[in-house]
Amino acid sequence: MANPARRFPPPWSVEEQEACFVVRDHDGQQLAYVYFEDEPGRRSAAKLLTKDEERRIAANVAKLRASPSWPPLSLPYRRAQFA
Repeated sequence: MANPARRFPPPWSVEEQEACFVVRDHDGQQLAYVYFEDEPGRRSAAKLLTKDEERRIAANVAKLRASPSWPPLSLPYRRAQFA
């Protein structure tokens, strides 16, 4: 079976912005926004992590597509349920 064209081509990169990191694919499509706050009072009120913690999360998200086990076959497929 041939591999279909990748929808979000690698490599994925991380771009730092004022209050978040943006994970982008090779074509520049935004895939994830990871928000941070370094001021302790605002961070706890908004339940955000520090910039360094969020940088590590964004970097790990960007590495997902490069993983040979992507997509993870062990995750269950869930259909949307509408009432």
